[in-house]
Amino acid sequence: MTSSPIKFGTSGWRGLIADDFTFANVRLAVTAIAGHVNDHKKNSTILVGYDTRFYSEEFSQLAVDILQQHHIRTLLCDTFTPTPAIAYEITRRKHDGAVNFTASHNPYQYHGLKFSSADAGPALPEVTKDIEARAAKLAAKVGAVGKIAHQQSTKSETVNLREPYLKRLAELVRFDVLGKCKAKFVVDALHGCGAGYLDRVLADHGVSIQAMRTNRDCLFDGTGPDVSEKNLAPLCKAVTESGATAGLATDGDADRFGIIDRDGAWISPNHILALVYDYLVESRGWKMPAARSVATSQMIDAAAKANGQSTYQTPVGFKYIGQLIREDKIALGGEESAGLTIRGHVPEKDGILACLLVAEMLAARGGSLADQIKALFKKLGREFWPVRENLHLRDEQKANAVKKVAVDASTLLGRKVVSVDRTDGAKFVFDDGSWMLLRLSGTEPLLRLYVEADSPKASKRLTEEATKWVLA
Repeated sequence: MTSSPIKFGTSGWRGLIADDFTFANVRLAVTAIAGHVNDHKKNSTILVGYDTRFYSEEFSQLAVDILQQHHIRTLLCDTFTPTPAIAYEITRRKHDGAVNFTASHNPYQYHGLKFSSADAGPALPEVTKDIEARAAKLAAKVGAVGKIAHQQSTKSETVNLREPYLKRLAELVRFDVLGKCKAKFVVDALHGCGAGYLDRVLADHGVSIQAMRTNRDCLFDGTGPDVSEKNLAPLCKAVTESGATAGLATDGDADRFGIIDRDGAWISPNHILALVYDYLVESRGWKMPAARSVATSQMIDAAAKANGQSTYQTPVGFKYIGQLIREDKIALGGEESAGLTIRGHVPEKDGILACLLVAEMLAARGGSLADQIKALFKKLGREFWPVRENLHLRDEQKANAVKKVAVDASTLLGRKVVSVDRTDGAKFVFDDGSWMLLRLSGTEPLLRLYVEADSPKASKRLTEEATKWVLA
């Protein structure tokens, strides 16, 4: 029996191009999706979108052909389209879901497929498990009889999602506040889908901008379209050289944000989430809880508490935060990996909206982001300095680490453990309020280590000790 390579992680199925992300496997995945869609509703309409990666258009056309062979109406995006714009279109037009070809922030060697349900959020585990099971069945059948038949179909209807999505952003962001301020922003699209969206909406509202890396480059400068500190070095340089208020960046499919302060310092997404939540409660009067993944800074909890609110903790994966947005239970939901959405918006990460809210907050509150973080620390009576390390381990080291964290220790790294949380991975909370979390990545072959303490020095020490403990 042939086993299926289709495995959905925290955000879709991803694989190396020409290794496991192949036309044959895309055929399997989309055929499985078509079966799932048809079993749940007849006469469905599915959007097909794609990012700027190598072979995106060809994979998308193949998906359109397969879906149409299964009598599913398809609407193909006529150009590279951000994930949040696709999510908004599902909501706006009440479509039945979307197949989106993107590997988000992964390195250029990867491609991926995200499946969104009719509720516009990433498909929940019960849906992706069903798709995986169907793909495995198909793989077994195909293994016995040869490849899935594929006839070229008629041309699909095409759509452009930019105008309705930008119009929606204008309803969510207070551009009047931005317009009154003499701010200037450098916008970095990292050769991804954010080009022509974030830069365009700011310019349309009279905000002074300088745009960079807006062209398509399938190699993403040889790295990947990740909003990491390292990848945003060119943006840091542009911000300091131009004397801009801040640098605003979006990743490959524009669902994640990257922020650079006016002095060229990269700002942790964890700090941005807490700041924006606090600003929304103040500016919108949303006296509502926040939500964060288990790997995200507890600064959000402190900001919620300072505003008389609680915090929902979820496993890693934005689909869980999306559910809370759909139920209108939170003002803001976010993940430390630079994903954020707000009340009344899509149940999906939106890097473009996140950048706009940061710009609005800077215009409204004045001062640098460092100043604003300092002021929030003061309000909360404590500092929060989160760190994330990606540990590339050999299989035996990985197995050893998994064994170690399975034990509920009362002391660890010479610290007293006050609680162990197994929402996703293993999170050890210490008596001084610091914590560490170890979990296997759902999108890359890595063990992720997260720590947080009340000073950069304490976080660095905890990171070093935890890494040594994992590798020992």
